[in-house]
Amino acid sequence: MSSPAPARAGISIIGAGPGGLTCARILQQRGIAVTVHDRDEGPDARDQGGTLDLHADNGQVALREAGLLDEFLELARAEGQEMRLMEPTGRIAFHKVPQDGELLKPEIDRGRLRSLLLDSLQPGTVRWGRALDTISGPADGPRRLHFADGTTVETDLVIGADGAFSRVRPAVSPAVPAYTGVSFLEAWFSDVENRHPEIAELVGQGSAAAADGDRGLFAQRNSGDHIRVYIIRRVPVDWISASALTPDDTDGIRAALLHEYAHWSPRMRRMIADNEGRYVDRPLFALPVPHTWEHNPTVTLLGDAAHLMPPLGVGVNLAMLDACELALALANAATVDDAVRTYEKTMLPRSVETATILEHGAEHLLSADLPDFDDDSRP
Repeated sequence: MSSPAPARAGISIIGAGPGGLTCARILQQRGIAVTVHDRDEGPDARDQGGTLDLHADNGQVALREAGLLDEFLELARAEGQEMRLMEPTGRIAFHKVPQDGELLKPEIDRGRLRSLLLDSLQPGTVRWGRALDTISGPADGPRRLHFADGTTVETDLVIGADGAFSRVRPAVSPAVPAYTGVSFLEAWFSDVENRHPEIAELVGQGSAAAADGDRGLFAQRNSGDHIRVYIIRRVPVDWISASALTPDDTDGIRAALLHEYAHWSPRMRRMIADNEGRYVDRPLFALPVPHTWEHNPTVTLLGDAAHLMPPLGVGVNLAMLDACELALALANAATVDDAVRTYEKTMLPRSVETATILEHGAEHLLSADLPDFDDDSRP
């Protein structure tokens, strides 16, 4: 089968995260039809996670191409660029406060970014409750998407924007994510100025980090007077069950954590013990480095589906840059095949280079050494 022109092709994006939605928005802005399929039952089906910073040289570039940069800057929190590095005693060892008008890495809650992108799409673009099961059909197309609800869709291009455990990835690559040996345990705090004033003071308006070489904490101010704290430890992936605990045993997990962090100051341990509700276990996975694949004219990947790395500040930014470049390639190419080749020629070397730099980056989250806060080495 000859590859169709993008304007006449059926284009299916799997995953309604920032990468998939950015790609859809830019395609629609350039008159190319696209459908996004997502496993969630709706846009509010689950918590979208904490805050993230969109960088001027990638994430913001994508939003500019999408015609959404001004709206993003109205929603973003420039004060969220404040960063603190603390010792386990609570002493601030390094403090960066953004200058007036600085917009290199403003923060935005993931949920607000997703809403911004969703609201920019044509009605009906996203098909909710569509969990992809498998992909069939010849490599030169057309492809058939098989969903868990028994429905199928024929398409000319499948774009895998479905994250770490992508169901699209097996169509081009046998690679699977591996556990890095480091895990996050997420704790939530709300109405912090009133209910948790000491934690609010410790964290400030942006982010705060501390580590002792074996364990660490990373706290982020979110909008709406919320703070999320990530308790970072080098543990087995099944550490909860191996400790004879369950994810719902909040008191038991809290007691174990306080024992591990017993030598940290009482002020710092408030970020471990004063959380509201249960802890959320988030083990860190990464794809092998390098991760590449043979060109396929009907399937490609972007974001974590293509290059899952430790959470060191580049994931969403790279996903949105991928999405932007793929959408522009489709808008400017004679065929879908040509567009995918053009996109992967740039994306794959970039992702390999970045993944190589960050390959063991999860261990850096535990380092007590003072990092360079001007690089991307933070969650």
